[in-house]
Amino acid sequence: MPATNARSTLHLPQGDWSTVLDCLCDHFPTIDRATWRDRFARGRVLGVDGQPLAVTHAYQVGLRIHYFREVPNEQPIPFNERVLYLDEHLLVADKPHFLPVMPAGSYVNETLLARLSKRLGNPDLVPIHRIDRLTAGLVLFSTNPASRGAYQALFRERRIDKHYEAICPALPELTFPRVERLHMVDGEPFFLMRKGDGVPNSETRIEVLERRGELWRYALYPVTGRKHQLRLQMATLGAGICNDPFYPELIERARRDRDDYARPLKLLARGLAFDDPLSGAPRQFESQLSLDW
Repeated sequence: MPATNARSTLHLPQGDWSTVLDCLCDHFPTIDRATWRDRFARGRVLGVDGQPLAVTHAYQVGLRIHYFREVPNEQPIPFNERVLYLDEHLLVADKPHFLPVMPAGSYVNETLLARLSKRLGNPDLVPIHRIDRLTAGLVLFSTNPASRGAYQALFRERRIDKHYEAICPALPELTFPRVERLHMVDGEPFFLMRKGDGVPNSETRIEVLERRGELWRYALYPVTGRKHQLRLQMATLGAGICNDPFYPELIERARRDRDDYARPLKLLARGLAFDDPLSGAPRQFESQLSLDW
């Protein structure tokens, strides 16, 4: 049975198609015409008003439509999220390891956004930031389009303090606390990052919270928010985060593509703190999850 709860939006591109169906078939060449016709028949392609479009609906450049991504036989992720806070503007959730924040690839219903949207009955729910699928911890959502921009600006303007914890190999030869700066560039394969030459474009303050022999628990305070920043920076120091399948060395694809639920990445988005852009009141949230040694 296809999964159909994740709604995506598309503004139709410039072209010479006769119908919306023709446009979608060309725009998504991996989805055959019969599949798109079936989605139209089941009311899974909607207009801007939320009403199903007919399979004969005329193409119009810039027309905004909504469609539902479908993944056959989507595998359930056996870990539950927890809502820590909810009001008319914000939702704060604790995301478990292995659960994506947003639909992507083979994940549609088994995402934090889809689960929370269904639970709350709120199609306007939008994550204000993201953390990696393999990372656990706090994710902040906007529940109200009217105030969304004010909260998104917190991250864009770096007016929010983020605090992570990680369990990694000990680094007794280094002095802590320390500030780690790195010039990060796209790596190979495409989903990796690597250290490059040039002016640093990422910055993290690192402290040691606890020492247990060959493993230490670190506090990580990122100033910037680049993809895989914490994972690459710790690996570059010689202390790749425990159970990381990407850094410092990418494991073989057969193991990388199969989640090992007994070996979660030892990285947790522990805390978020900011002054509320609407009320000015200080807000602070702490994850209720913990990293197991």
